[in-house]
Amino acid sequence: MNDKTILVAGATGYLGRYVVRALKGDGWHVRILARDERKLAQGGHALAPAIDDCVDEVFTGDVTRPETLRGVADGVSAVFSSVSLMGQKSKLTWHDVDYLGNRNILNEAQRAGIQKFVYISVFNAQRMLDIPIVKAHEDFASDLAASGMDYAIIRPTGYFSDLGVFFNMARSGRAYIVGNGDQRINPIHGADLARVCVDALRGDAREMDVGGPEVLTLRDIAAMAFAVLGKTPCLTTIPLWLATMVIEAIRPLRRDSADLWRFFVESAQLDNVAPAFGKHRLIDHYQTLRAQYERRNEANGTRQPD
Repeated sequence: MNDKTILVAGATGYLGRYVVRALKGDGWHVRILARDERKLAQGGHALAPAIDDCVDEVFTGDVTRPETLRGVADGVSAVFSSVSLMGQKSKLTWHDVDYLGNRNILNEAQRAGIQKFVYISVFNAQRMLDIPIVKAHEDFASDLAASGMDYAIIRPTGYFSDLGVFFNMARSGRAYIVGNGDQRINPIHGADLARVCVDALRGDAREMDVGGPEVLTLRDIAAMAFAVLGKTPCLTTIPLWLATMVIEAIRPLRRDSADLWRFFVESAQLDNVAPAFGKHRLIDHYQTLRAQYERRNEANGTRQPD
């Protein structure tokens, strides 16, 4: 067994891409679990980088089909997983992917005698266990803690990619906030969180709450997006009762979407401030997003609406 060989599950997601690059920079031999390796050479969501130059091995498999995972952890010393249904269009449930999918990886890790397993869960999880996405994460976290394996469970406040929604709303000319918008969050960039994840492989901490270097209210974030775009802020607040009613109205049609929006809405009613890590600022991320959109508009012969 190579003590510097690691299996990365969720490698083509926003965080996973940064983790792969950080691991490679730290001298790890990187094996990823993927359903489609063509995604490696493509940039990911919210400016996440391509990773084809950082991957040493690709194991093709599907976390929801355990028969395809046989041997995925053989010959590696550690596992990192950020596997989630988040952002996928699927008939599967959060339980199917976020719990059972990770459980299938853990089973293989135990069979192979893996030394350490690093997993990404959700900040403030204990206050939202009635939400399916959170329950699925924490059910797996409980199984991991009971596995007898060395582990680290990392609970980030929120990714910069999640807050792209405010930038997109500002581009359209109006931003919507559920509640009063005074709740605070210190979101974290994927590169900063990836550094925490890589360091956790060597550290002793079993549970870590993680946020970025800046504490902002949701109103601050919306105003920042408008400012970066050179627009006058136009904010509309939505009462919590109305947002909840809309979510329940769409549940019969799209249960996964309803559960996801319920998670975002309820999380936004809490202060999400965790110990600060990293150096990336949200305003710099928004400025990079603006530059990207301007380049696309120029290439398409269009201009960004005022």
